[in-house]
Amino acid sequence: MTVEVMPILRWPDPRLATPCTPVEDTKAVAELVERMFATMYDAPGRGLAAPQVGVTQRLFVMDAGWKTGPKTPVVCINPVAEPLGAVDEGVEACLSMPGVEVTVPRPSRVRLRYTDLTGEEQVVALEGAEARIAQHETDHLDGRMHFDNVAPETRAAILAAWETA
Repeated sequence: MTVEVMPILRWPDPRLATPCTPVEDTKAVAELVERMFATMYDAPGRGLAAPQVGVTQRLFVMDAGWKTGPKTPVVCINPVAEPLGAVDEGVEACLSMPGVEVTVPRPSRVRLRYTDLTGEEQVVALEGAEARIAQHETDHLDGRMHFDNVAPETRAAILAAWETA
């Protein structure tokens, strides 16, 4: 059975700027999660937050290494990212703004607390690409885009270029 790929919203869709509500029932989102993974891998991305497919609930999927190794899919429901490391700058892209890369300062390590699809609470320490992806996707759940983490003049230039593209 083929899982249907979902359309990915593009900025400035207002759902991308809407803070998400908590997921109350993890079992109720199982089909959504399956479709989100299919969509993320098809895009091809390393992370996808529910608001990017029009669902304003606090969940994202990620797989930091699948492009260079085996798939290691992770489902994060109601995540909270706690910064642990020094701030590093890194280039980020976003499936909701294809072709736009932004250099974003973020903590290099985070402690991520979330519920998995079985309803179990998880706490993991992430670093490198995994930490950056988790923070990027958590931002989406708070109604933020990657360009919201840069200086106002940089943000304005990114948006002006996006609008004329």
